[in-house]
Amino acid sequence: MPDDQDDRAEDVSDRGGDQPPDDGSGRAPHQPATGPDEERDAGADEALDGGEEALEDGDEAPHGRDEARDSGDEETPGTGGSDALLGRGMFTEAMGPGSSMAHLYRAEVHRMKLWRERLDRTTNWAVVLMAAILTWAFSSETNPHYILLVGIAAVTVFLLIEARRYRGYDMWRTRVRLLQENVLAVALDESLEPPDPDWRAKLSRDYLAPTMKLTTGQAIAHRLRRVYLPLFGVLFAAWVVRITAFAVDPWPESAAVGRIPGVVVTALVAVFALLLVVVAYRPREWEGELFEDGSEGW
Repeated sequence: MPDDQDDRAEDVSDRGGDQPPDDGSGRAPHQPATGPDEERDAGADEALDGGEEALEDGDEAPHGRDEARDSGDEETPGTGGSDALLGRGMFTEAMGPGSSMAHLYRAEVHRMKLWRERLDRTTNWAVVLMAAILTWAFSSETNPHYILLVGIAAVTVFLLIEARRYRGYDMWRTRVRLLQENVLAVALDESLEPPDPDWRAKLSRDYLAPTMKLTTGQAIAHRLRRVYLPLFGVLFAAWVVRITAFAVDPWPESAAVGRIPGVVVTALVAVFALLLVVVAYRPREWEGELFEDGSEGW
């Protein structure tokens, strides 16, 4: 038995003393055992290699984005490219202009309606103020008559405010009428021709630079005719009645205001009333069917 063990030891030394003997695990003797620590080290090396490749790809990605951005800048130089011309062709037949025109018309009508409500609000203020002043002026004989003159001055202020608002309202109303005459009327009756062949260019210029279509004098005259001249007439008549029938002193002493003689006060009131009539009815060049008198049926 000892001789057999010695013979096996010599055979192992002849094959190579650096190789471990077969331990029965099934692995080849020349393959070293791989433990868990060595496997983790190998996986870490592979992860580091993959990270370096990802960094190299990431370095190249910004260059790609810069190139795409540069190419986009070349497509839209300075003017914004196609976005700057977004509205071009919107009202052509190829784009189906019906929907866009409907939205445009509805927006203009809505804007005109808002300004019309502002006009009505100013008129309501003037009527309420006039009613309050008339009630107080005739509530007692001791109340001064010049409160009616203060009411005339206040209504004049409302007239000027409403005239300015009416100029804005007329600007939007003119756009609506332009669309009604040249688009809607022609759409309803295809046998008609647009009354103004240049209506699109006019509307485009008005969108670029909105302008008032009425002067201040025209707006004041229109509001006097429609609303304020009757209001002034009521106030003037009430003042005359107040300084005559409801006054203790006879006229012209009853028309005096402080140290201003009654004759001077009466003359100033008469001149102002005459000025209002002249402003309202002097000959003017009116444009638009709303300024024409009379009515016609269908």
